[in-house]
Order: sequence, then C-alpha cells, then structure tokens
Amino acid sequence: MRILEIVGICVVALLALLFAVFFRRRLLMLGGGTIRVQVRISTMVPGRGWSPGLGQFVGDELRFHRMFSLAIRPKRVLDRRTLAVRERRLPAGPERLTMPGHWVVLRCETDGTQLEIAMAETTVTGFLSWLEAGPPRDPGALRSRPAFGTRPIEP
Repeated sequence: MRILEIVGICVVALLALLFAVFFRRRLLMLGGGTIRVQVRISTMVPGRGWSPGLGQFVGDELRFHRMFSLAIRPKRVLDRRTLAVRERRLPAGPERLTMPGHWVVLRCETDGTQLEIAMAETTVTGFLSWLEAGPPRDPGALRSRPAFGTRPIEP
C-alpha cells in the first residue's frame, strides 16, 4: 500500500509540472507578439544544439523563452538596435531532422556575437520587418551632436 501512495504522489507531481510548463507557455502567448523559434545554444556538434522556444516582441527587444522551462525570465534578449542578419539559409544535414521543412535559418550578429535563429519562412518576413522598422541607427563612424546644450568650439 505504501508503494501505491508513493507512485500516486509522483504521478500527481509530474502532472503538476506538465501543467505549469503549458500554463507558462499560454501566459507568454497571451500578450500577443509571439513567434515560434529555435535558437542555437551550442555549436560544438555540427547541426545540433538547437533549443525550441517562443520569441516575444517587447518594444525594441526580442525575448527568447525556452519551450520546456519554468523560468519566468527569458533565456536571451536580443536588442533590435544591435541585431543584424548576416545570412539566410535552409536547414542542412542533421538540422533537417529537427526542424519543419518550411523553416529558414538566419545567422545573426549582435554586439559582436554570432547567433543562429530558425523560424518559419512566413515568420521571417515579419521578423525582418520588425528589425527594419526600428529607429534609425547611428552611422557609427560619425559622432552624433547633442540636440541641446553648448556648441563645441571649433578652431
């Protein structure tokens, strides 16, 4: 009889854990602006290291939440102002087994860090529109002048 109680408690705990994971996912999707993505966490083995999750657009940020996690905070936060797409390709090799056929892999760069994001081909259009719709970027080589304040003295 004692074994049945332990098994029953384990089953209830497992069901509560599954409910918590799916409830968290539903809460993230409730606010809108979410997409299904996979982010490559590790590049140790070619074609492996992909983590499925949800991308949530919040202002100038894309917040990546892992699919099977209880964490409230996102795993990665990508800022639109520093994010740039460098390459677009189809899944190759072992990646084709882990992703649906209509998905595309984007190789991005943010703050000098390389990153790969995979998403549906139709989602890429919206992602690139969001990326381009941000405020104009500082050219980098040219310093921006303050709009107000003292004017620098020129020799």
